[in-house]
This record gives sequence, C-alpha cells and structure tokens, in this order.
Amino acid sequence: MSTSSASLPGGTWALGSLNVTRFGYGAMQLAGPGVMGPPAHHDGALAVLREAAGLGITHIDTSGAYGPHVTNRLIREALHPYSPSLHIVTKVGAVRDERGGWVLARRPEDLRHSIEENLEDLGLDALDVVNLRLGNAQSPQAGSLAGPFEALVGLQREGLIRHLGVSNVTAEQVSEALTIAPVVCVQNAYNLAYRHDDELIDDLAAQDIAYVPFFPLGGFSPLQSAALSATAARLEATPMSVALAWLLRRSPNILLIPGTSSVAHLRENAAGAGLSLSDEDLAELDGIGRQKTGRRQ
Repeated sequence: MSTSSASLPGGTWALGSLNVTRFGYGAMQLAGPGVMGPPAHHDGALAVLREAAGLGITHIDTSGAYGPHVTNRLIREALHPYSPSLHIVTKVGAVRDERGGWVLARRPEDLRHSIEENLEDLGLDALDVVNLRLGNAQSPQAGSLAGPFEALVGLQREGLIRHLGVSNVTAEQVSEALTIAPVVCVQNAYNLAYRHDDELIDDLAAQDIAYVPFFPLGGFSPLQSAALSATAARLEATPMSVALAWLLRRSPNILLIPGTSSVAHLRENAAGAGLSLSDEDLAELDGIGRQKTGRRQ
C-alpha cells in the first residue's frame, strides 16, 4: 500500500514487509553493449548507483543475467554494506550464453544455481525479492508456471528469498501464481503508449500487489507522440519526464525502475517524475494509449 514521501515523487509502497520508494532505479544499462560485459566507465557506473542511494531511492532492480554478473557486482562494490532501507529486487529464469543470447534456465537446479549466484555477487544471505521471468524476449507466452514457481517457493522456505514476484507474464499466470504463494509484484512491459495491462494493473491494485513496468520509457527507442511532445512543451519538461510522471499518476501500485548510466540523466528522471499533471494533461496523454491499442474508456 502506498504512503507519502517527501524526498522522491510518488511516495512509497509496501512490497510485502519491505517499504520501497515508488521511484526506483533499474541497473540493466550499467552493463556493456547488449547487456554484456563491463561498463565503458566503471567509476561512472559506481557513481550512478551511489547517486541513486543518495537521492533516497530504496528500490534497485537487477539480475544476475545482466553482464552476466556485472550489475550485481557493481551494486555490491558501490553500496555494500547496504543501508537497511535499501531493497534489491532480482530476477531468475534465464541465463546468457557466450554470444550474449538469452537461454531459459527454469529447472529447479537452474533456479537454485541462479539464486546462489545472486546471493554471492550481491553479498547477501537472503534476497529481498526474486521475480520469476517467463515468456521470451518479445512477449509473455501462455502456459503453466507451476513448476518453476514452486521451485522458488521451496527456496523461499529455506530462507534464501523473502518475497516472490513474476515477470513477463500473462494475467492467467499471475492468477496461477497466487494460488501457489503470495506475490508482491508483477513486472511487465508497460508505458504510456503500450497499455495492454491496464485491466491487470487495476486488479493488482485492488489486491495491494505492485506493478513494475519495465521499459517505462519505451525500451531502447524513445516514445514518440505529438500529444506527449505538446504536453512536455507546455510544461517546459522533456517528453520522458512527462511519461514517467504519467506512470506514477496512472495507479498507486505502479513502481518505476527507469534505467540510465548517467548521473545527470538519473537526476533528470527523478525530478521529471514529480511533474504536476492537470486533468487536461492526463486526458490528452491517455489518448495516446487508446490510439495505440484501440482502448476505449
């Protein structure tokens, strides 16, 4: 459930027993090109992570597959020993091959290995939140998640994981997961123009479950929209700032994890997400999603 926060836009949200800022940080872009290898500027990557913590961000998203190992080890180097208020959310279900491909790793032994690697690289005894990543690189894929999700529940019972989430999933898979164990967050692709999870977001909000959009700025290509640009110009802000502010207004259970490898861009995102949007602004921006998806109010 959301509460107020004076330091960052959006206040905070309870991920199970963990209180996190709704404005978080996604570490994926700290790895090298194609999310493989080390960053071009090691010290710059550390500076971004330390700035995130300095801004009061308490929700950092990562994965052992980023690099692989790179972002987790950067987080440990920059921020360990961790503040008690900082919570790191990771994901499992895929690993990288030698050419940078994403290989499914959802067998019980694969998941245990991934959890153990995350623990070692992050310097933790237990992981705050682990998302089970399903689907493929393009989209969620229908099918039961019972096998891998139950394997994570077993690791949770061993004390290696505090809370569970799911990522890149269908609404039906979310429902199935909830019949197996509590879920504190759902992480799917969603932004101002890509609105396919609108109904799911509302359903999750009614259950006090967080929704965490990945690619909140449109992924690797900036969102393009005349309405977005017009609203940004009127507010003397960047289109990306408006897009982030809209997400925070869309529903109280939405948590943001925009990524960047730049301290200046991180600050810009944090400031921009706090933009005040009028009802007229919101109506105009909402039209972007209806045009893209065919939604009707």
